[in-house]
Parts: sequence; C-alpha cells; structure tokens
Amino acid sequence: MSVLVENLTKMYGSQLALDNVSFSVANGEILGLLGPNGAGKSTTMKIITGFLLANSGKAEVCGIDVVKEPLLTKKKIGYLPEHNPLYLDMYIREFLDFTAGIYGIPSSKRTARIEELIELTGLTAERKKKIGQLSKGYRQRVGLAQALIHDPEVLILDEPTTGLDPNQIVEIRNLISNIGKSKTVILSTHIMQEVTAICNRVVIINRGKIVADKPTKELSQTLFGEPVLRVQFKENYDHKWIQMLDGVQSVKKVKDNELFVTFRAEMEEEVRERIFTDAAGKKQIIREIEKIETSLEEVFQNLTR
Repeated sequence: MSVLVENLTKMYGSQLALDNVSFSVANGEILGLLGPNGAGKSTTMKIITGFLLANSGKAEVCGIDVVKEPLLTKKKIGYLPEHNPLYLDMYIREFLDFTAGIYGIPSSKRTARIEELIELTGLTAERKKKIGQLSKGYRQRVGLAQALIHDPEVLILDEPTTGLDPNQIVEIRNLISNIGKSKTVILSTHIMQEVTAICNRVVIINRGKIVADKPTKELSQTLFGEPVLRVQFKENYDHKWIQMLDGVQSVKKVKDNELFVTFRAEMEEEVRERIFTDAAGKKQIIREIEKIETSLEEVFQNLTR
C-alpha cells in the first residue's frame, strides 16, 4: 500500500478530532476524503504528511512510518494545503527552482524538470509572470507544480479547487486525473461532482469517525452507506416482515406502498428472492423491485447529518 493509516486518534485539548481512523490507499488510486467542516479531513492529511503528531495510531507512506522517518516520508509526498502558501514576489520559474533546491534536486536537472512541470500544469502562457500577478486558478497550478517538483509517489491535495471558476475547476480536475494514473492521490473536497468525476474511491469522515469507505460507483448505489432496493407494492401493506429477513439492514417507508430496503451487498440475490417469495406467500403483490442509485450528495447528507 502507498498510504496506510491505522487507528489514528487525535485530540486538540479536550476535543476529539480523530477517533480510531483506519484506511489504506493503493498505488494509482485516487481517494476522495469527504466530510463536513471540522470532521477531521485536514487533520488526517496533516498527520500523513508529518505536520501533526497523532495521540495514538500510526501512518505509513510507501511502507515508511511518518513519525520514525519524517524526512524520508516527506520525500515521497507532494502536498498542496487548503491555503496554498506561495511567495507572491517570486517569478514562477524562480519559485519552482527554489522548491527544487529544498528537495535537493541537482542544479543540472532543475531547468528540464521545471519546464516539464510548467507544460504539464498548463502554466506555459503565464511562465514569465510573478506569482502575485496570477489568477487564483493559475496560483493553484503553481501549487500543484511545487507539489510535483520532486516527482513524489503520493500526492495529497486539500481542497484543490476551492474558489476556482467552472472552467478552472474542469482544468484542474483533468490535471489531477492524469496525475493519478501514475501516482497515489488523496484529495479532500466538498464538491460532490469532483468526487464523481475523478475519484476511484471515497472515504467519508464525520465527527472524527469513518462512516463510509467504498468505491465511488458503489457509494452512489447506497443509502446510509448500504446498497438499497426500491420495492413498490400494488397496495399499502404492513411491511415489517421485510425487516426480519436475513441480510436486510433497514427498511425505510417512502410512500404508503413503496419502501427503500438496505441490505448487505453480498446477499443481494438472496434478499431479492426472499422478498418476492415471502410477499407471494402473504398474497402481497409487488409491482416493481430495483436497485437504485442515489446522488452522492444524498448519501453524504444521510451519513453526516
């Protein structure tokens, strides 16, 4: 695993920010880290990057403990914080050269690497400007360039598209998608379309706890983090018997004759069959049964309210 987080707990005074958080991210995977404000997303990222120490638990990057080998792990990580820290009086090339020097990249290799990143991040048209003369979108590109300057194996991005206009958002998303083909990417965001567009997997944190960890496509077929069937009967019946079926997690009445039934994913066929056969035995006519897709926004709201 490129990133391994095990049982992370973090306290700020008496406030519990992270409560026994665990997940892993494989090479070439783009993970979306979601949660409301104050849920623990940025704290998790700062612990992985070595900017914060956890009270307990551990984080590893490329098999290396971030506490025991902090400098070695930082060489493996490219980090773009939520508030992109840039030297506004520096020119783009000057700033990237300065960053390359911090990472110990030899002078003989810097020029080629800087030009490669200027092209990769779409800064070619602005390459002769000072950072302070750039729009927010182009400053984000500079931030991505500095995070990539040392060719890290893991890229951690905290709210990378905040404050950008729609065109800039699409451009940055495309850039992250391309980068994610060869690197491990963890990004936090509040924009659900962003997750759907570029993330392979989603981890949702609420009040310091993980409440969902699923591939993006599977999460859109869930309610409260579980897969869901929509069952429509011909008439209004008492459906409490469905709750008692093996594999069923919950039953939510949507209309008089319509239910949402959440179930254990591995038992989908068994749950479908039992609903049909038991309904027939009870002489309750089913008009329709289907696995539904809910929007990521709905799933997020259900899990974090």
